[in-house]
Amino acid sequence: MTATQERTIRTGDKLLGRVAFVTGGTRGIGAAICRSFAAQGADVAAGYSGNTERAEAFAEEFATAYPDSRMTVHRGDIADPDDCRRTVTEVIEQHGRLDILVNNAGITADRTVLKMSDQDWRRVIDVNLSGAFYLSQAAMAHMLERGSGRIVMISSVIGETGGIGQANYSSAKAGLLGLTKTLAREAAMQLQRSGNTDGVGITVNAVTPGYTATEMLATVPEKVLDGLRSKIPLGRLGEPEEVARVVHFLAADASGYITGQVWGVNGGLDM
Repeated sequence: MTATQERTIRTGDKLLGRVAFVTGGTRGIGAAICRSFAAQGADVAAGYSGNTERAEAFAEEFATAYPDSRMTVHRGDIADPDDCRRTVTEVIEQHGRLDILVNNAGITADRTVLKMSDQDWRRVIDVNLSGAFYLSQAAMAHMLERGSGRIVMISSVIGETGGIGQANYSSAKAGLLGLTKTLAREAAMQLQRSGNTDGVGITVNAVTPGYTATEMLATVPEKVLDGLRSKIPLGRLGEPEEVARVVHFLAADASGYITGQVWGVNGGLDM
């Protein structure tokens, strides 16, 4: 366990009584966000796409580490609109409410533009961008009824800078920034129209992680990683927990005056 994980496990109460749904929540940055939410008192629903055995093992470990936080896992295909709506409904049915949605699930299919297939393009856009829209649409309907909620998009520094061989990924992650700003405006407009402005409100923000020490980078050769580190002003990869702390800050009631914003967690890679 790293020092950052130890700090994350210390319990606070910023999210006490809240229910959070984190897609791609059983590993990497998503798992770190789930732990950070639980450490602040939230109940957590973690979405995953395929590995049921791993998801159930994560849920068991989570229950041991955070006995006061209820954890459920939900399998679905983020690229499927019906699956997105079903999982949001499932979370609300099992937990009674949904206060926080984190659109974290994402995939890569790297090819240079001239070698990228139609399937490579469509699948990454469908999962990384369209899925976030379907989930947010379903969650926002529930949040507007209640007059409160938080939506956080996990974009990427690549959505801001571009990346060789990542036209599909960078386009999807950049698209999340436009989606964030539009949803933030629409949520505020809808609350104003309804007159339901007495609560903590609904905010929509994005976080753009840089190169982070997760499984996605585990297969990258050390020489390549050294090259990546040399481009980062702070000289190292990020930790998932460093991203998670920004997400739980944005999810808190006290962050109700922050909406439509993009928060970089990238070691200074993009300034």
